[in-house]
This record gives sequence, structure tokens and C-alpha cells, in this order.
Amino acid sequence: MAAAGAGGPSAGSGDAGRPDGCRTVYLFDRRGKESELGDRALQVAERADFAGFRASVCQTIGISSEEKFVITTTSRKEITCDNFDEIVKDGVTLYLLQSVDQLLLTATKERIDFLPHYDTLVKSGMYEYYASEGQNPLPFALAELIDNSLSATSRNVGVRRIQIKLLFDETQGKPAVAVVDNGRGMTSKQLNNWAVYRLSKFTRQGDFESDHSGYVRPVPVPRSLNSDISYFGVGGKQAVFFVGQSARMISKPADSQDVHELVLSKEDFEKKEKNKEAIYSGYIRNRKPADSVHITNDDERFLHSLIIEEKEKDSFTAVVITGVQPEHIQYLKNYFHLWTRQLTHIYHYYIHGPKGNEVRTSKEVGPFNNIDIEISMFEKGKAPKIVNLREIQDDMQTLYINTASDSFEFKAHVEGDGVVEGIIRYHPFLYDRETYPDDPCFPSKLKDEDDDDDCLILEKAARGKRPIFECFWNGRLIPYTSVEDFDWCAPPKKRGLAPIECYNRISGALFTNDKFQVSTNKLTFMDLELKLKDKNTLFTRILNGQEQRMKIDREFALWLKDCHEKYDKQIKFTLFKGIITRSDLPSKKQGPWATYSAIEWDGKIYKAGQLVKTIKTLPLFYGSIVRFFLYGDHDGEVYATGGEVQIAMEPQALYDEIKTVPIAKLDRTVAEKTVRKYVEDEMARLPDRLSVTWPEGDELLPNEIRSAGTPIGALRIEILNKKGEAMQKLPGTSHGGSKKLLVELKVILHTSNGNKEIISHISQHGGKWPYWFKKMENIQKLGNYTLKLQVVLNESNADTYAGRPLPSKAIKFSVKEGKPEKFSFGLLDPPFRVGVPFNIPLEFQDEFGHTTQLLADIQPVLEASGLALHYEEITKGPNCVIRGVTAKGPVNSCQGKNFNLKVILPGLKEDSQILKIRLLPGPPHQLKVKPDSEILVIENGTAFPFQVEVVDESDNITCQPKLIIHCKFLGVPNLPVYVVDCSSSGTSILTGSAIQVQNIKKDQTLKAIIEIPSCKDVSPVEKTIKLLPSSHVARLQIFSVEGQKAIQIKHQDEVNWIAGDVMRNLIFQMYDEGEREINITPALAEKIKVNWTPEVNKEHLLQGLLPDVQVPTSVKDMRYCQVSFQDDHVSLESAFTVRPLPDDPKHLKCELKGGKTVQMGQELQGEIVIIVADQYGNQISAFSPDSLSALSVAGVGLDNSNLKTTLQENTQSISVRGIKFIPGPPGNKDLCFTWREFSDFIRVQLISGPPAKLLLIDWPELKESIPVINGRQLQNSLIVQLCDQWDNPAPVSNVKINLVKANNLKLTSSNLQHKTDEKGRANLGVFTVFAPRGEHTMQVKAVYNKSTIEGPTIKLMILPDPEKPIRLNVKYDKDASFVAGGVFTDFMVSVISEDDSIIKNINPARISMKMWKLSSSMNRPPANAETFSCNKIKDNDKEDGCFYFREKIIPNKVGTYCIQFDFMMDKANMLNSEQVIIDVLPNEPVKLVPDVPPATPAVSNVRSVASRTLVRDLHLTITDNYGNHTGVNLTGAIVATIKGFNEEDTDTPLFMGKLRTLEFPFVNGSAEITSLVLAENSPGRDSTEYFIVFEPRLSPLLRTLESYSLPFMFYNDVKKQQQMAALTREKDQLSKSIIMYRSLFEANKQLLDEMKCQVEEAKLKEAQLRNELKTYNIDIPATQQIPHIEGLLKRKLTEQEELKKKPRRSCTLPNYTKGSGDVLGKIAHLAQIEDDRAAMVISWHLASDMDCVVTLTTDAARRIYDETQGRQQVLPLDSIYRKTLPDWKRPLPHFRNGKLHFKPFGDPVFARDLLTFPDNIEHCETVFGMLLGDTIILDNLDAANHYRKEVVKITHCPTLLTRDGDRIRSNGKFGGLQNKAPPMDKLRGMVFGAPVPKQCLILGEQIDVSFADLLQQYRTAVCKLGSVNEDLNGQLQYLHTPDMKKKKQELDEQEKSLKLIEQKLGMTPTRKCNDSLRHSPKVELTECPVPSKRMRRESTRQNRRPKGDLPN
Repeated sequence: MAAAGAGGPSAGSGDAGRPDGCRTVYLFDRRGKESELGDRALQVAERADFAGFRASVCQTIGISSEEKFVITTTSRKEITCDNFDEIVKDGVTLYLLQSVDQLLLTATKERIDFLPHYDTLVKSGMYEYYASEGQNPLPFALAELIDNSLSATSRNVGVRRIQIKLLFDETQGKPAVAVVDNGRGMTSKQLNNWAVYRLSKFTRQGDFESDHSGYVRPVPVPRSLNSDISYFGVGGKQAVFFVGQSARMISKPADSQDVHELVLSKEDFEKKEKNKEAIYSGYIRNRKPADSVHITNDDERFLHSLIIEEKEKDSFTAVVITGVQPEHIQYLKNYFHLWTRQLTHIYHYYIHGPKGNEVRTSKEVGPFNNIDIEISMFEKGKAPKIVNLREIQDDMQTLYINTASDSFEFKAHVEGDGVVEGIIRYHPFLYDRETYPDDPCFPSKLKDEDDDDDCLILEKAARGKRPIFECFWNGRLIPYTSVEDFDWCAPPKKRGLAPIECYNRISGALFTNDKFQVSTNKLTFMDLELKLKDKNTLFTRILNGQEQRMKIDREFALWLKDCHEKYDKQIKFTLFKGIITRSDLPSKKQGPWATYSAIEWDGKIYKAGQLVKTIKTLPLFYGSIVRFFLYGDHDGEVYATGGEVQIAMEPQALYDEIKTVPIAKLDRTVAEKTVRKYVEDEMARLPDRLSVTWPEGDELLPNEIRSAGTPIGALRIEILNKKGEAMQKLPGTSHGGSKKLLVELKVILHTSNGNKEIISHISQHGGKWPYWFKKMENIQKLGNYTLKLQVVLNESNADTYAGRPLPSKAIKFSVKEGKPEKFSFGLLDPPFRVGVPFNIPLEFQDEFGHTTQLLADIQPVLEASGLALHYEEITKGPNCVIRGVTAKGPVNSCQGKNFNLKVILPGLKEDSQILKIRLLPGPPHQLKVKPDSEILVIENGTAFPFQVEVVDESDNITCQPKLIIHCKFLGVPNLPVYVVDCSSSGTSILTGSAIQVQNIKKDQTLKAIIEIPSCKDVSPVEKTIKLLPSSHVARLQIFSVEGQKAIQIKHQDEVNWIAGDVMRNLIFQMYDEGEREINITPALAEKIKVNWTPEVNKEHLLQGLLPDVQVPTSVKDMRYCQVSFQDDHVSLESAFTVRPLPDDPKHLKCELKGGKTVQMGQELQGEIVIIVADQYGNQISAFSPDSLSALSVAGVGLDNSNLKTTLQENTQSISVRGIKFIPGPPGNKDLCFTWREFSDFIRVQLISGPPAKLLLIDWPELKESIPVINGRQLQNSLIVQLCDQWDNPAPVSNVKINLVKANNLKLTSSNLQHKTDEKGRANLGVFTVFAPRGEHTMQVKAVYNKSTIEGPTIKLMILPDPEKPIRLNVKYDKDASFVAGGVFTDFMVSVISEDDSIIKNINPARISMKMWKLSSSMNRPPANAETFSCNKIKDNDKEDGCFYFREKIIPNKVGTYCIQFDFMMDKANMLNSEQVIIDVLPNEPVKLVPDVPPATPAVSNVRSVASRTLVRDLHLTITDNYGNHTGVNLTGAIVATIKGFNEEDTDTPLFMGKLRTLEFPFVNGSAEITSLVLAENSPGRDSTEYFIVFEPRLSPLLRTLESYSLPFMFYNDVKKQQQMAALTREKDQLSKSIIMYRSLFEANKQLLDEMKCQVEEAKLKEAQLRNELKTYNIDIPATQQIPHIEGLLKRKLTEQEELKKKPRRSCTLPNYTKGSGDVLGKIAHLAQIEDDRAAMVISWHLASDMDCVVTLTTDAARRIYDETQGRQQVLPLDSIYRKTLPDWKRPLPHFRNGKLHFKPFGDPVFARDLLTFPDNIEHCETVFGMLLGDTIILDNLDAANHYRKEVVKITHCPTLLTRDGDRIRSNGKFGGLQNKAPPMDKLRGMVFGAPVPKQCLILGEQIDVSFADLLQQYRTAVCKLGSVNEDLNGQLQYLHTPDMKKKKQELDEQEKSLKLIEQKLGMTPTRKCNDSLRHSPKVELTECPVPSKRMRRESTRQNRRPKGDLPN
């Protein structure tokens, strides 16, 4: 662009090359595609107009002036004649277009300047951006960009979408971060403004067009979620250049066709600086949407896709940051979840709405949750990471919200418009853990792994050291500001309603509006906590969305207690055992400990002895519970959050230990069987068995029979546990060196004489084999042997361990002999049974008689007579047995038969033996049943017998144990089973209970199966049973006979019958199973019972008749009737219920529901319910809607007007309401109710109506005013009676009676009764009246049922008291100035009485002056206010009755002070003057001091800056001699110099930069020194004290000010410096403590001296007054002085009151209540007139205005107008035109230029001059000057006419009034009723009152008043003397208390310690604490200039505190 390149961006802003006053504009021709690309520069003359400018454009572009085109700004605003001068400025860029909305065919560049705003300098030092407090600040930088997007989208109707795209895909260019929103976008001018640093939305003025154009402060919304968080014009720029090196801003407004693009980059700034171009200037590219042709750099290829997306967007803004810092890229990639979680936390309430992310609530899109903030990260070769912040569920606010069980909402109102919403959430303790969520950025707890098993953990704070409140500003988190707590939610010092740990389970959030300042980077609040903790801040609770004014601390404590009781789930300790001391713990934690045997935890019960497992212990413990420990002195069951458990380690065989761990470390998830299995597995580690092998052969087998002498081979032995693992010593870690195991071998011969050890050896664990025994031979003795192997312990040889035997193994063997030669039978195993095989054991002997065994094959031969025998085999070996011998044959009986069995063994020498046996029958083989027939017949209900026999296979009847035979019947269910036991005989009869089949009507076939269940191999026998129906009774039926018809009454039927009637003709019938009717026999009749009568006629039963049933008389009673039949076969019953029905109508019944009394004029409160009843009183449904007309109600005096009768259909009754009586005498009233032929009566009591009137008893006529002198009593007692509206006395007690009166009317009563008695009467007693003069009214009112009962109005005419002081008049020089420590100007004070005269002869001691420092909360003098007495009267003081206060000292502390003068009227009442507010100014500047004295620095000259820092944030100011800040108008410099103790010392340290002096600017009375640092390797002697001298050099001052010196210690060694720094801090603390102690003792000493002086002064004063009283011949007794004085005073005061009770005229018009200071009152009450005739005519003349209320402001007048609905006329003074008001000093018209023009008669005077004003004189003169003007009053009409006739000759004549009541108007008209005043009594009290008569002030009264004053003074002096004596004695006792002695000792010790520390530090010992005192702030005990005794006493009391309260 040729044109653009000529001048660059700044060309348009310079003045070179153009005429003065010319403007340069740049034109882009974009009418068509062929237009040139560049711009044209056009010079516009200063006075050019639009027509000339358009012609210049046509000439420059080269187009015809006739051609149609438009000229617009880049914001598409058309240039016209109207806006030409406003828009066409120097350097502006303009378009030539065909139309305003034409698309840009090619892009343009717009020159811009974005010089930083001046706030850059003003606010640059406020904060350093991103001081991150240990956190990565990158998320907060991104938050600044999100803030801008939230503000930009705040007006969106739909979804507000904000996208952060992390473009880290290298294939698309270099890394970039893009923030895109769908907000309203920016015009090019707004984009230009965005680039200007610190151009906030509040400083955009003039031609600035805001990027937040049309800014209006948003309306209040919940949580201040107004999106108004893009504020200062700083954050966006700081953020983009913190993240990267370059920022590209792309934006399109909603109503624009163009996209505006601006690029800011560090590279471009550096390039411009290098080329010396204007840095803060550039171009904005204006282009059409989706046009990316200008993107040519491959590093920014990703922009093409970003720009393409513009097509679909109506408006947007995109911030694209390139040149991203590498460390930021790594952080964004590696900690994606962390920083997105932080962003979610910051914008939690914008994302989720005011209530936050509550999981329990539905998520519907609304005005508070339509924000979508989406984060996406694109990396090469990876799927994009996309997360919507709404989906993140683990940000801290979500965790806070969803772990809380309840919340406490409140609101704080600070001064101004600041509003803070707050919420506190409660996170309960659940069983074993706190639910307070952990913040990864604020770790609050120790890890469980670090817990020491032996350490005592009584409780862990849930919140830890975290503050309670996070702070949100306009709904957005301010991350670095938090509020620890408030006084009302902090843990109390004493135990409160909830346990102290509950205060650590709360979290909270504070939501402020923008009335609170935040830093420009929105990281911290400036003053939030300071404002919130201000004493004027008001906290209110929010309940159900409404503010509740209540005590916030009490409400919070109750809420916290409720949360604790509802939600904390704790451990319940039960089975208390006692209190112990645990010696295994450190001494501080040994006790007391309560022990328990069981706990209940999370629904589970853990008891002593139960197996448990631990978690989070190393190693894990398994064992059984011994007991539970709970720290504290508990007794019985208790709930607690923690405790310890004592566990006995299992298995105890391995671990003989006891462990104690916290209960929380018990594993609640493990099952007891799992622990038991673990214990068993541990037990498996113990030795279990022996493994024996025979490596060399000759194995000895168990029970082996060996020949004598056979050797036993060598043994290899291993000890194995249950797991099969070999071991050689015992397991376990607690045994130290585990015990070794040995194996013992023994060979034992078992003989009849006992066991004999043949061999015994012990083996240790060897090398080749584990355990080894050699080969054993020569075991030759015959017999049984045992080879025994036993594991034993080393050393002790014990074969048991922990009560368990160690493994052992025994191998038994025996020795055999030779071949068998003979045999014998062994032990047989009887019994022997037929067919059952049995064995015959054989015993063989060798030739030596030794038992031997059969080896050869032999075939035995068995023989027996009568039996068939055979066998299976004969076994060989040691146990020779003939197996399977079977015998068959008859044995005749179950007892069996004896046989001789011969056994022959061929081949032996003795080959046969006889064996005698007894053979029994064999096992059951067959079941025989009789009868033999297959089909059997039986009747239902009878039993059938079977004959059964059990035989074996040889048909012998056999028996055996448990030989039980069953018979089962099949065919129908529930049949019996027959069972018989044949165990002893083998045969029996099988029978059982009867076979009963229900509802059998005909024959039925059944099957019977007979079997032996225990003998499955015996076949069952089947029989067929034919079952016939039973002939016994099976069914019973009841019938009711009506005529010839019998109706069946079914079982449980309900029968309706007339109440009181008898049910007759009841019959019954019985049937058998075959439905055959059974004739009733006497035997059957005996078995029939009924329940409704004890006696039954048997004859009737035989006929089938039942007794009659008597029906109950009440319909509410139902009768249950039952008929039953029972015999041996069956039990039958049939029952029915008789429900009575009402009989015919008989009576009318009326019931009164509610009270029986009815008030006169009121309706009966209850209702009368009417029903119709039968003869028994049962209600009958006889009413219908038509029958209501038949009901009539009658009664004497009954008022039927409101009578209402209603049919209650649900109850069939008539409700009568509205019973009311005509007013009359109270008493009982009878009401008669008639319906058809029935009637009934109700009696009610008529009482008087509700109280409606108040009547006075024995009171004078109310129409006349009652005259009373102010302070006197009324003549009569005031007795009131409550009456209803008909004047009947209303006997209502305890009704409160009030007297309504004006505030200035005070009444004191002799009777304190203010409530009515039982008669409704109240005696208020005799009143003493105190009020201003004039007519006053009071009205008696009563409050009944929250409504007011108006009583009569009583008029009182109050006369003034000339001796009653009403105000103090103070005169002084109001133009005087007051400097600290100076002298006040003179004050002159006089006492004014009710008649506005000065009261003289007053004792000066009764006048005092008080002074105190003014505070916002104190408008009354405090107790410690300074008091001054008046000075003696000088000779030149001419005014009598005035008192002078001269030369009083001005306080030496600047500030606003209040002065008030007091007049002591009596011992209880004080008259105060109007308060004089003065400002004490600072005196002359004297010295330089710090605001806060810094601690003594200790520094070294090492590299660390912290170790070299002398001062941080030192604020120096100039003060006067009294410490007041002054010199605000001084400017200059503060010079800092380092000096040594000796002036000649040259080796002093140097400041950074090797400087000896530094200068700091001194502006506006102060100097700020942010940091003062020594130079690295600075010179200076080690361990030496130096001074930094700050010397002020101020040009306006001619004299030198005192400099400030700060000592510091210098060291060369950094370690020593650190040690000395600690000592320095200790020294500073000691210095402060010593100052406090010294001030305490100094104050005590000063107070003691003061008290002694006070005692002497009081004694002197008492003696002086006593002598004065003697002049009145009054002797005061030595004792009982006070009662004597009070008696005298009472008599004198009574005399004074009688002087004041004289009647005078008063205004009876009720005055308007003064709701505020802006209301003066009604005009009739503003003035007083002494002359009665003048008062009458002036009052009549102003009659229309007398009722008007005068206000100071129109607002107050409008408020009264609204309150009275326009009925009250009002006059605001601020609406009066004051220039037309008359001059009150003007002479009468008959005076001209000071000379008398004519001589009038009739005593003319201005009417306004007759007025006196009790109050507000200036305002009253304005009011009456306007109303009366120059109205003149004369004696009569003749005098008035003469006066007017003469005046009009020279001037205008005003209205004239006469004292006779005539009026001549200003136009001359007079006569007629309208110009004649009525008599005063016709004015109805609307008359001006009269002032106090002057005649009351007589000399005698003055003497009496002075005497009374003297008595009062003497009484005060006596009281004061006693008081000061008591104070003095108390102070002397206090100074000798042990506490004060201890403090004196502590002071001495601390001074010694300070001296030692100074010696260690190398400081000058002689300085002691003097310098500390000089540089420390003085301990101000008072705010008053000179401390009074009371103040010092209060200060001393405050210092009387325990040692722990003083700083150490």
C-alpha cells in the first residue's frame, strides 16, 4: 500500500508537513473489486464542512461528484453533515462504499494508537501481577481471558459458549492458545480501546468508545452473578503476554458486516523501538468473514480452520496467543486435569448457578447455568482432549457442596452499598473420618502412613489450618483472599453449645458485589476483611430466602449444635469399666483414660475377645480385642469421635504381645472368619509333624511283625509345619534368637511289668541330613515295641511349647516266632444270625508256645448238626480268620438256638477244635400282612387294624432294633400314617387314628402301603381301602323363620334388626357327611351350646328351635351370636352379628359445641347441632334439604338476622350458627328449637360485649381545660372503666391501659396500676404534670386483642414556672481555631428559665463543662469525659447570671471533640447545653516518626537479600510535639544515612549500590520506604550496633526538624545474624512488655496521688458547705447526714413546685408527632403571645394556617402528606421565596427616614413583634414573616381607620388588626362576619398559648432556690467524700495484692533479661529501654487531653489482668 507506507501509523498524528489545524484522514475505496488496495491520505482543513470534504474525496479518488457513494467509519457509521465535525478527527480511517452494509471485497488496515492510559502510572505500584503464593499462575491468566468472554456474552439470550483451544499439533503450526466466545464482539474503535493499557470501563470518556459500550451497573442478582467482571483494562493484556509473545485479536460485532483483526506482539514492539518508530501504534485489519488470505506464515496454519468457522457466527471474539512459553506448554499438557479443575473452581457458580453443583438437584438450563466453557487440547497423533467445565465433579466447591449435610446462609451489610452474601456448610464426622474435603493446593492433614503407633491421636481438625471462607467477587473466585473467620463463628474460648471440633467442620463462601475493591489482576481483595470486621457491619441470617434480624452468634451456635446432633456419626463407647493411668505413654498423656469393653461403630458392635485386623499399620496386626481406651474423665456410655483399642496379637503361640492402636485403624470390612483363617494360617507355621525316611533300607513299617534280631535301618528325619515346610527352629520375630529344635529317639519294649527303654538318642540339626540316627540291631526280645521320635526344645528338652505338644511319631512293631503247630479260637464277634456271614479268628502257636502265623494253604472243614454251613475263605498272616461263615436253618424262636461247631484244619498236629455258638434269626427278608384280602371296607372317621409279621429268609420270625413298620394311605391329602414298633417281637397289630376325609359325599377308594422304612430290601405290601361316608354330625346350619319361609343365616353374616327388639323363630339343622339330616337326640342336644343366654330349653333344642336373641338398644352396640356343637368326632360352630337399626323418631336432641357464653353484639362462637333420635337416643336420618324450613329457633331477645341453619348430610344433623342477641341486660338466655312435633331447649349466658369504650369515673367535665401548674398534681385520681359499645361494664382483667400524650408532657403517678382488675376498672392514681406551658392533651387508650380502644381526651392547661431552668445559653468566638495543646477561647454560659429569662443567684459549682473525643457511636459524654469548673467572675463581667470558662487547655490529640455544658438541677437531673463541636488541629511540625515502629533489624552482608534487608514498608510522617500527624502541605526529601555509635567511625556499612546516603521523596506529609537493603559484602564491624538516621529536608520550613534514628545490628556471619535476629525479636518483645508494665505502675502511682488529692479536696469542700449551711441555722449531724439532707431537700422542692402551678392560656390543638428532626410542628404551637386580646385576634387571623405542619424539607412534607393520605396541610421551609420576607427590624410605616410622619393613636405595633418563640427562633421568624408579613395591630377600629388613611398617603398600607377583633384588609375592605373575630372560646382551642408569667420570678423564691441548691451541693459533697475514701482504700489494697507484687517482680526480671540480650547483641547497655520507649507508640490510656481520675482508674482496672495477658 503506497499511500500507507509513507508515514506509518504515526504519520497521521504528527503536525509536520501540513498546515496548522489541518486533519489527515485515510481513505479506502472499496466500492468494487477493481478499487485500489491501498489507502489515500487526505488533508482536511480546520473549518471544512461535509460538502467540501466530499468534494475533496471525489477529487482525490478521481470520481465524479454526481456519483452515488457513502463515506463511513470502519464501524460502518455513515458520515453526514450532522456528525462530520464529531467523527472526522485527525488520523481517522474511512471507507468509500456503495452502501453502508456492503461487504468488504478486500481487507483494509486501520491506523490505531493505543498509548497507555494515565492510570498506568497512578496505579502501577498497587500490585505485582501473579504473585502466585506457591501456585502456578497460568490458570489465573487464562481466567482473565474468560472474564472478558463472560462480560462479552452477558447479553446473550441463549447459550453463552466460551472455548479455550490448546493448539499443540506441530503439523498445524507452532503451539498456540485460542480463547473464542460467541459474545457481542467489538467494533474497530472498541478493539482500539481494548489495546489501551488501564483504560477501564469507568475512565472511558470523550471520544473513547468502550469495548463495554453503554455500561450500566447491573441490577443485583443472587450471588452477584452479573458477569460484570471485566473491569480495569489490565488483565487481558497482562494475561496474553504472560502466556505467550504475541496476541491476535479477531472480533465481529453482531450488527456489522466486517471482521476486525489486531495483532500485538513483543517482536513488533522491539522492532519499532529499534527503528525508533511509535511503539504504541499499529493497524487493525478490517476484512470480510472467513477471509484468511493474509495468513501466509506456516507457523500459523491453524488460523485457516479457525477463520473458516467465522461463517456460521453472527458475532464473536477470538484471542489467539502464539509464542507460548515452553514451560507453559508442558504445564498445560501434563497437568490438564489440575488446571481445568482450578478453572472450574473459579467459575463454579457461573457454570452451575447460585446454588452450585448440587448432585441432588436437576440440571435444567436457566439464566444462571447457560454458560458452556469448553477446554480442548489438540496434539499430534493423539485424540483431542475435550472437557466441559460443567462435567468436572471434583473441583473444591463441588466437593464442599456435596459433602455438606446442612448450610447456614447469612448476609453482611457494610457501610455504603457493600453487600456480602455468605454461606457456611457443615461437613459431618462419619464414624472414622472427617468428611471435610481435602484441597490438594492446601494439604491440611498428616498422611496416615506417618502416624506413629505409639502416638496419642485424640482428634484431628477437619479443616486444619485452612480459613473458613473463600471469597467471590461478582460471582468469581478471588483466589488469594480468604477470611479466617468472624467473631460469631470462631471457636469460643469457653465451651459452647457444640463441641469445639465442630467449628473445624465448617467451610464457607462469601459473595460480594463490586462495591469492594479487588486488585487489577483479580487475585486479592483490597479491604474486604477490614470492612467485614468493622464494628458497624451488620450481620443478618437468611431463612427461606428472607433476612431475619436476630443475634447471629446465637443463631449460628444453635445451628452448629443441631448439625452436630443430626449429622455427626460417632463411636458409642459402652460397658464402662473404669478410669486408669497408662504408664506406657509420655507423662503428659498418661491419664485419665476411660476403659470400655465394647463399642458401637457404623452399625457394628465390637466387643472384648472379638477377632479383628488393623489397617494402615506396619505390619498389619491380627488379634483379639482386650479393651477400648477413651481419653478423658468419662463415666458410663459416651459418644466420641476417636479412641484407642488394645489388641492381643494372635496367634498367642507366636506373638505373646499386646498392641494399642487408634480405633480408626480397625479394618471394618474384614470378616471375622477371615481373621480366624489368618490365625490358623499363622498356626500352620508351628511344627506340625515329622517326616521319616530310611536312606539305607531296613525300613520299619508301622505295626510290622518282625523276627527277633531283625535290624532297623538308619533314619533321616525332617520337622515340617502344616505347610509342608522344613524347619529347625521356632518361628516368630518377637523371640529374639528363636529357639532351636532337637529330635529325640527312643525304642521302648512294652511288657506286662511296664515299659522299658531299650534305646535313647538325641540328634541336632546336621550338615548332610537335617536330623540323623544310625542303624539299630540286636532287638531280640519277643514282645511289642515302639520306636518313638519326639521333637524337643534346645536347652530345656521340653516337648511342649505355648501349651501345645511338639510333633512326635511312634512306630509300633513286634517280633514273630516259628511255624504254627496248633491253633485255638480267637475272640469271636457275636451275635450270630441266620444267613449273616461271620468270622472265626484262629490263633497259631509255634513249638515254643509263642504265637505265630499261618503260612501254608489249608482248607478248613466246618460241621454242625441241623445247619447248612459254608465259608468264603481263610486268610493267612498274623491274623488268621475263616471269613464269611454262613449258617442257615430253623431256630424256632427269636431267642435263637445253641449249636456245636467243629473246625478241622488238616495238616496240623492238633487239627480240630469245637466252638459253641448260639444262632439267632436272620435279618428281615419278608413282610406278612393279615387279613389277606386285597380289598378292605371301612367307614370314614374310623381306624383299621392290620396283623403284621417280619420273617427272615428261613421263615423265622425275626426282630431287630428300629424295626418300625409304617402304613401310608394314598388317595386324598392329610390322611394319617400308622406306625408300629416290632423291634422286640417281630410281629404286632398295625393301627392308628381314624381315617377322616373332608366333604366326602359318596364312597371313595384309597390305597394303603405297608412297609419297613429301615429295611429297603423288604418289599412293601399294598392293600385297597373302600371308604364309606360317615354317619356322624358334619354340618350345622341356622335359619330365621319368617312366616312360612326359612332364611338361612350363614356363618359370620351380619343381621340388621330394630334396636331393643327380640329376634324370634330361630331354628337350626345338622347333617352328616352324606348330606343326610340327622335327627336330634337328647345326647346330641346336650352337646349344643349358644353364647347369648346361659339357659337353653332342651325341649326346644330337640325340636330344632334356638333361644330368642335380645337386640341391643344402642346402634353403636353390636351383638355377636354363636351356636356350637362338639363331640368326639367333630367341633362345629355357626355365628352371626346382630346390628341394631334405629327405631321410629321419638325425640329432638340439641347439643352445644363450644362455649356457653355469647358476647353482646357477637355471635355464639360454637355451633348447636340438632339431631332426631328414637326412644333409645339413637340418631335417625330424618333430615333432608326440604326439612330445614320446618326448624324454628325462638328465644327472648334473639336476633334472627344472621341465623344460619345448615344440613350436615354426612352426620345427618342440622348445624345452627349465628346465634346472636339484641343488646340488653346480660344474663342467662333460653333457646327453644322446634322441628315438626319435636322440640328441645338450650341455655346460654349473655355477657357484655367486647370492650369498645373507656369511660372516666368521677372526673370533671371534659370540654373545659384543667389548669395545672407545671410540676403540680391534678386534683382527682384518674379511674377508667372498660365498657362495651352499649355502655355495659366489661369485666375484662389484665387489659393494659396506656396514656397517649405528647412527648413534652410528662406524667408521674401515685399508683402504678396500668392494667384492669376483674371488674374491668383501672385506677391510674393522681398524676403530677410536667410540660411546657400551653394547652396539652392526653388520651386514655386500652389495647385489647391487638386493637386500640380510644378513650376520652383530657385537656390540661399548663402554666409556666419562672424558676424552672429549661436550657443553657452558650456564647463563644465561633471563628476561633483550636490547635493541639493551646488554650480555648472564653465560653460564657447562662441558665434560661421557662419564660426565657436568665436565672440568677445560681451556685457556680452547679455549672460544669465536659469535653470528650467525638465518635460515631457516642453522642453522650462518656464516663471518662474531662470535666472543668467555671472561673471566678471578674470585675469587668457585667452580665449578671453568666458563668465564664477561661483559659481551658485544648487537648493535645487532633480530632473532633465535643464540648457540653451541664447544669445540675438536682441530685438526679442534669440540664445539658447544645453540644459544641470543635476540630483540634495539629500544632507546629517538630519531628519525623514512623507510623509503626519497626523491629530492631539484625543484618549481615551475605548474598541473600533477605539477610541484608534493613527495612520493609516503612511509613514516615511528620508530627507535632504531641504526636499528631502534620505537615501535609510540606514537600521535600528524606535522607537516610548509616552512622556508627562514634561519630569518627568511618567503617560504616553501605546501602545497596555502595551508597552512603539514599533520598526518598516526601509528599503530602509522608514518605514511603518500601525496601532498604545493605550492599553485598558491605563494610562494617561484626556484632556492632549502627543507626539509620532519617533526616527530613523540607523546603517550606525554615527550622530543622528532629530526625528519626533506627538502630540495627550488623554481622559478618549469616548464622550468627540469624541467631542475633531471633535475639532482636525477643528484645523487641521484652521492650514492649516492659513498656506495658511501666505504664501500668505509672498509671497506678498517678491514680493514687490523684485519689489523695481528691480526698483532701472533698474534705475541704464538705467543711466549706457545712459552714455555709450554718448561716441558715442548720446544723448537720455527724451521723445520718444523707437522710437529714434529703428530708430538707424534699421540703424545699415541694415549696418550689407549688410556685409553678398557676393556670395560663394554652393551645389545645393536638400537635403533630415529630417523627424526625425535619418536622417543626403545627403553626399553633410554634409561637406564644402574652396579651390575651392580641392572642385572640392573631389566632383568628391565622385560623386557616394554625393546623398546618411546618417542615424543614419538601421530602419530609411529602412523607407526612402520604402518611395522612393528603388530609394534613404541610409547609416546607425550603420552598419559601425568602427575598419577599419582611425585615423584622423595619420600623412601622408612620416612620419615614427615621422621623415620625404622623402621630398615630391605638398603640400600633407589628403583629409579629408580639410573638415569642420557645424553640427554632430563626425558622419561626421565616414562617411567621411569610404568614403575617407587615400586619399591624392596634387597639380599635377607629384607630385602625385613621392609621390607614394616613399611611396610604405615603406608601402601601398592610393588613390591620384590632385588639377588639376587627380586621382591615390591605385593600381597605373591612366589616362583615369574615372580618370580625369570634370570642376566644369559639376558637375551639386553636389559639396561641401564653408564656410563663414574669411575676413568678420574685426575690423570695430565688433565695429559697439558692438554699435548695446549697443543700443539694452539700449532699453531693458528702457522697463524694465517702466515694473517694472508698476508692482510695480500694486502690491501696490493690497495690499490695500478690498479683501486683508478682507483676513488679516480673518487670524486674524482664529488665534484667533485656540487659543480658543487649549485651549479647553488642548494643549499648546504657540505652536500656529509653530508646524503645522513645520509638514505641505511647500507651494512650485515654482520648481526653488531660487524663481524669476516673479515666486513669478505668485504665488501671483494664491493666488488672493475669500474667498471660501481658506480652512476654
